Amino acid sequence: MNKPPSTNPKRYAEIVDAAAEVFAEKGYHGASTKDIADRLGIQQAGIYYYFKSKDAALAEVCRLGVAGFVERAREIVKSGEPTDIKIRQAIAAHLRPIHKKRNYVRVFQQERRYLSGDSRKVVSKLSRSYELELQGLFADGIQSGALRKDLSPELATLAMLGMCNLVTVWYRGTAQTDIEHIAKEFADIILDGAANGGQ
Repeated sequence: MNKPPSTNPKRYAEIVDAAAEVFAEKGYHGASTKDIADRLGIQQAGIYYYFKSKDAALAEVCRLGVAGFVERAREIVKSGEPTDIKIRQAIAAHLRPIHKKRNYVRVFQQERRYLSGDSRKVVSKLSRSYELELQGLFADGIQSGALRKDLSPELATLAMLGMCNLVTVWYRGTAQTDIEHIAKEFADIILDGAANGGQ
């Protein structure tokens, strides 16, 4: 994974932002380093000063797209909050980055399959770790009696992720309250289906 060059971290951030925007719009195969350079109004050679290839730029965008997800999920799972609160917090934590850095999250979700070598391994490991943390949240809820005993933690996690990940496709919110409202509605849907109604 790349690290920002100490010479000009501001320019590095601008290039990564442009790369995220281009990859989100055109996809990995439809984008080129020239597209990224054109977005910034610079020469293509300026991109190669910071990234040796388009693949390297994609790897950095994907890394930033998943950064913090595992840590936040782990903190929520380990907290002493009731299961329903944890699920609400997990959904909100998943959706907030879509408001703040939508292009990064979208590229991570849709384009990470095109990564290769070590970059692919690193990002895949982070993605799997995140899924396992969420599965643990549902499993704990089942064990405590807060969730239905016949609920599958794996399927519940996939359902939650599938619903949340699609938000990057249609979300056009302009305020933080927009994403918070979506998070609340999604949590209601998940909890209504997973809660133990005393049966």
